[in-house]
Amino acid sequence: MKSLLLYCFCFLLSLNVFAQKVMLKGLVTSQNEPVENITIKILGSAGSTKSNVSGNYQLKDIPSGNYDLIFSGIGYQSKRIKVLLKGDSAQVNAELLSLTSDLSDVVITGVNRATQLRKSPVPIAVLSKKSMDQNVNTNLIEAIVKGIPGITAVTTGPNVSKPFIRGLGYNRVLTLYDGLRQEGQQWGDEHGIEVDEYGITRAEVVKGPASLTYGSDALAGVINMIPYSPNFENGKLKGDFTANYQSNNGMVGSSLGLAYIKNDWKYTFRATGKTAHSYENKIDGLVYGTAFREYNLSASARVDKAWGFSKTAITYYDNLMEIPDGSRDSLSRKFTRQVLDDGDDIKHRPIVADVDLNSYSINPLHQHIQHYRFYNTSQLKFGTSDLNLLIGGQQSVRREYNHPTLPSQAGLYVVLNTFNYDLKYNLPDFAGIESTIGVNGMYQGNRSKAATDFPIPDYDLFDVGAFYFAKKSMGKVDISGGIRIDRRNTNWSDFYVGTNAQTGFGKQVSATDGGKLQFPALNKNYYGLSGSLGLTYNISEKLLIKANIARGIPGTEHYRNWFQRIRSRCTYCVFGQQNL
Repeated sequence: MKSLLLYCFCFLLSLNVFAQKVMLKGLVTSQNEPVENITIKILGSAGSTKSNVSGNYQLKDIPSGNYDLIFSGIGYQSKRIKVLLKGDSAQVNAELLSLTSDLSDVVITGVNRATQLRKSPVPIAVLSKKSMDQNVNTNLIEAIVKGIPGITAVTTGPNVSKPFIRGLGYNRVLTLYDGLRQEGQQWGDEHGIEVDEYGITRAEVVKGPASLTYGSDALAGVINMIPYSPNFENGKLKGDFTANYQSNNGMVGSSLGLAYIKNDWKYTFRATGKTAHSYENKIDGLVYGTAFREYNLSASARVDKAWGFSKTAITYYDNLMEIPDGSRDSLSRKFTRQVLDDGDDIKHRPIVADVDLNSYSINPLHQHIQHYRFYNTSQLKFGTSDLNLLIGGQQSVRREYNHPTLPSQAGLYVVLNTFNYDLKYNLPDFAGIESTIGVNGMYQGNRSKAATDFPIPDYDLFDVGAFYFAKKSMGKVDISGGIRIDRRNTNWSDFYVGTNAQTGFGKQVSATDGGKLQFPALNKNYYGLSGSLGLTYNISEKLLIKANIARGIPGTEHYRNWFQRIRSRCTYCVFGQQNL
């Protein structure tokens, strides 16, 4: 009997040892920095997980024994580690090597979810912060033009550059800030991109039609400017300071950035200032009317949890920028300044003094541009799918002072308010197909204030579009495509302009005041259907072939032509002319 009891005891003890489970945990890093979204898989089993934003991972209830762990992620070399798991818990850390090839970069722009650059049929170029710093520039668009082939710019002065992609620009190129579409008066040559270049750590450029995901304004392509996001040890406060001087226009710029991580929260703050006098070229010397002064403030807070993340950010842009005139004295060829509104004779203008050409003060004929941005971007994870929501509000205020006899009177004064929304759901993979459905658009209202020139009406705009996008990898071939439908409504009431009896300048009036009807009422809907299909054939690790075909939205071409007509009208008001 004793032998039987001893045998049962030993048998139960052996079952307990056999059934012992181990909890596996560890940290994934690259160059001593934590790496998120790395897949950790136990070879030969279904057990797998992903590292979180702090680089940590955890796998529970693993039977004791010898295993091969595979660490893999986009942009990093895969790593295999042999381990012996025993006891209650085990810790296995992994240091991954980053892939240096640009084709291994991970992009978001134009593809909806994180995708390796080489797998995207859409032609996308990436510009890093290091590359931006290596290209001498006075604004962010100049840095992108110098760093990415196929991108050009229309430049009016050192602080204004408009991006063009393969010959198309203005409202045909969509610019994004951290995924939020940039909305200002971007239909004019003199209207730059209201973004702090020092705060951008990466730029992703879609060089081709991207209307499928972003709508009709992305007919030529997309430029997504991505701000800095901290990724270092918990409880640390880090900062950076950048100073810049350019001899061509005496530009002095400086920027201070701070970042702090506390548990699941990340905080950033940045303040930037730039000032410059007139720039110089070999033919004209110092060009009068090209000085500027710019200030930027930005702050953000992000929380990362098991359910996903949420980031809230606010930015402020303030720019005083002179309006270049270009008139010269016929004998000395020196620049002259406008001093009269009515009766201005270019032949009798006074010559600009040399001291004014080197002055950092802003002359009376200038623009004052302010841009406010507040937005939230969040992701909710549901197992193998996730929901992404971006909502944001922004206000663009543009004043152009072009009356030398009344410097405090704005010739152009428009306030543009925009509410943006973007909802995307990345569906669970089915038969190897990654797919996304989404809806995005905006509500926008433009209002003229106390001005004398009115190149555009007080309009309201509502835009909504829904799309479906899918992609699949089949060996060396990657295929992606989708379809989108859009609706845009633009409307405004009759817009009347009269004359201010005290100043002689124009002013907005009501219909009963006997004003001139400048913009007849309009209420029009535009519809469009767009689609795209593309593939990538990976010949080797360094060589691949990409091809794609896309159809734009013909229904909104009238809308774009309307803005182009407005742009040509506004060109006159930029240079101080009053007769539109």
